[in-house]
Amino acid sequence: MRSQVTGLADRIGIPHQEKIVSLKAPWRWLPGHRAPFALKGVGKGADPLLPPWPDLLITCGRRSVALSIAIKRLSHGRTMTVHIQDPRVPPKYFDLLAPPRHDSLSGENVISTLGALHKISQEKLAAARRDFHGKFANLPRPLVAVLIGGNSKSYKLTSEITTTIIDNLKVLAGRGCGLIVTCSSRTGAENAKRIRTALQGDPIFVWDGEGENPYPGMLAIADYILVTSDSASMITEASATGKPVMILPLAGGSKKFDRFHAMMREAGIIRTFDGELQHWTYPALDETGRIAAIISANIRAHVNHHD
Repeated sequence: MRSQVTGLADRIGIPHQEKIVSLKAPWRWLPGHRAPFALKGVGKGADPLLPPWPDLLITCGRRSVALSIAIKRLSHGRTMTVHIQDPRVPPKYFDLLAPPRHDSLSGENVISTLGALHKISQEKLAAARRDFHGKFANLPRPLVAVLIGGNSKSYKLTSEITTTIIDNLKVLAGRGCGLIVTCSSRTGAENAKRIRTALQGDPIFVWDGEGENPYPGMLAIADYILVTSDSASMITEASATGKPVMILPLAGGSKKFDRFHAMMREAGIIRTFDGELQHWTYPALDETGRIAAIISANIRAHVNHHD
């Protein structure tokens, strides 16, 4: 959620502050549009929410909905409010909603995105290409970035699937491919240890979590990208490169994820990894830039209208 909010704010290009908040009981139990005096419900240790109210407020997550609605009311409508994801309240409570298309939300002020918003841009990819070129220069081509997620509400990275991923990566390395592998917090300590142990040595780099995160460099420098099916964010971030993105299936799934994968396949962005590297092209996906441009074109008129 933080990556989506800050990624969008960065692309709009105006000075901004990030606020991390939570709601205490009973506010966190109430629908966002039926939570009275929501600012009184801000949890202990949260960043303060105080006037003067901003020209623009971008929120993400169900528990920020009540706070966005409250700030819009306190600013007498002057604050332009944008919410990412489905707020689970009528769209009329926001100036703009930018949910992923697979959430199936519609309305006059709803602009759906293909996949998730994020921090990856062409400028950041170019910078990462320069910064990480030396780190990966010794790895052979083609170079394959492998982004491994793991357990979530919808998916499970089982021991058997971990074995399959390891075996497939060893085959690619045996064919002369260079590999850059990273695990996430959802991978789990046991699975991550197995992956690091099994894939040690050239031509494979497995990030151990120490030092600078190579994730942007992986996306920027790789020729192919493999990513597990559990993360809409990682899949969408990979699609910002315009490079072939192949999905490593995990156990489980959901109707929402099925819709997301189907949309990305129909757009010509992803295919399922079948053990072979496939090459195809598509226009790099930049939904964050598209939403940022819409906000930039409307914010000044919105503020001026309420001054």
